[in-house]
Amino acid sequence: MVEDLLFTPFQLGRFTVKNRLGVAPMTRMSSVRDSIPRRDVLDFLVTRAKNGAGIVYTEAIVTDYESAQGYPGQARITTQRQIDVWSRVVENIRRHGAVSIMQIFHCGRMAWPAVNPAGRVIAPSAVSPQQDNPLTGQPYPIPEVMSRFDIGHVIAGFVETARGAMAAGFDGVEIHGAHGYLISQFLSAYSNQRTDAYGGTVERRYRFAREVIQAVRPMVPEERLLLFRISNWGVADSQISLFADADEYQEIIGRLSREPIDALSVSTYRYSDPAFDSGRTMARLTREATSLPILICGQIHDRASAVDALRDAEIALSAKTALLNPDWVEEMRAGKAMPRYSAADANVAYTTEPLP
Repeated sequence: MVEDLLFTPFQLGRFTVKNRLGVAPMTRMSSVRDSIPRRDVLDFLVTRAKNGAGIVYTEAIVTDYESAQGYPGQARITTQRQIDVWSRVVENIRRHGAVSIMQIFHCGRMAWPAVNPAGRVIAPSAVSPQQDNPLTGQPYPIPEVMSRFDIGHVIAGFVETARGAMAAGFDGVEIHGAHGYLISQFLSAYSNQRTDAYGGTVERRYRFAREVIQAVRPMVPEERLLLFRISNWGVADSQISLFADADEYQEIIGRLSREPIDALSVSTYRYSDPAFDSGRTMARLTREATSLPILICGQIHDRASAVDALRDAEIALSAKTALLNPDWVEEMRAGKAMPRYSAADANVAYTTEPLP
């Protein structure tokens, strides 16, 4: 039975994850100096490990100083001081028996010039989101089209950030290819209108993701983990499907399966929703196209939803519940009734109020 798996170990690469529950990566804007998060934000990760989570993700860490940042107060890991701070977090997560994963990303067109030191917003094509930026109340700027030089420079930023994560001792790195950020922008014909080797066919739109993975893998030793995150929705224009249909999505999953990665992390609005009018969930569509381990998130808030989510995945990730309830793992173990939190409830993450 699926239920029997929730608190059983799982072998992920060379790591034994103690249960099938993980803390999902969640965006923060808490850095006040040197691109390092506030102490309570770092302590939150350790507390969730102490309280039973099998995997603990960081927030998404931006990958270069010129153009990667999309929000104020984001974190980086390319200086010794940043590495030293994160290494203490990793040490404490490991002491509590959890696997630590740093997620890394470039925001691409989901930025505005004021938050990037070079004042640039870059993307595969000069296509901005249709909606206004909720943080500025203004339209997103039309991004600069990335040149071949820009592409190489951005990939180098992913490499250096992965190097920083390894120096800090993280058990793994996740490349963020979801939610309409830069890699996702290349993957989707909605945002990628290039006519060169990085646009047009699925194979060409996939090229940038492949080059990032191939460049990052040598920085992540074989005994540590490299994961890739994917979704069919973006943080802007969220009503638009990022892939044309189930076949296109599964083709990309098939291509990812041939890369030197250890697992796929699938992000959904709601894990149980059918996707692409296929009658199948995103996890099921992913499972049909790969033998890689799958991590799934999207309104997994109690034991019943976690058990159900594991029908087509190996690890269930929780975001809002893990954020707002320090005891969520033990309450799941006990089968306790647990609320499904709303996005408004989770807005505490973007205030100065200390996390629970």
